[in-house]
Amino acid sequence: MLQQLFTPSVQHSLELIGIFVFAISGALLAVRKNFDVFGIAVLAEVTALGGGLFRDLVIGAVPPAAFTDLGYFLTPLLATLLVFFLHPHVERIQVAVNVFDAAGLGLFCVAGTTKAYEYGLGLTASACLGLATAVGGGVLRDVLANEVPSLLRWDRDLYAVPAIVGATMVVLFIRYDVLSPLTSALAVITGFVLRLLAMRYHWRAPRAWHRRSTVSEEEQPLLP
Repeated sequence: MLQQLFTPSVQHSLELIGIFVFAISGALLAVRKNFDVFGIAVLAEVTALGGGLFRDLVIGAVPPAAFTDLGYFLTPLLATLLVFFLHPHVERIQVAVNVFDAAGLGLFCVAGTTKAYEYGLGLTASACLGLATAVGGGVLRDVLANEVPSLLRWDRDLYAVPAIVGATMVVLFIRYDVLSPLTSALAVITGFVLRLLAMRYHWRAPRAWHRRSTVSEEEQPLLP
């Protein structure tokens, strides 16, 4: 399926690029939180590999790719070193980082959905794991950094929705037996473009219907 779209070497390179960019986002958050170098490395690794690791454990693809491919492990460490020494410069190219992050989101939601289906999961479960592959690392990053996960916050541009759309397109293509290199590429591009548009126009998911409270989320009391 997705393997037919690229040669193994090209696909591997694209995955490493996505891992690198996801790791950058984790490392930058660690710097903002004033973590030490070990904390920066942990957040980089978790952000880059968390979603794929979760997917592989669920579908029984063990040992997970994160532990069988040294490049997967070393790439986040490279991002850690870059951010550790050059984080002011990396912050200045945040727009470029966000563009690559959006590309990684599109690629990983499609790759995750496809791999889950190839391991025997149903269409709905495959789409859910495609979403988890794309956003799972970011959720773990935010939890470890004591932040409300970005994809749960109303005041953040859409992130999970583009991944959901990409994953849903894949399972629909499978359902109607039209999944091909061309349609796989279409799903990747759709997720990528939707994320870019969400960042450009600040698209956000709606909150509860008829919500009248004007209290900001920071002031909301914690439930017991």
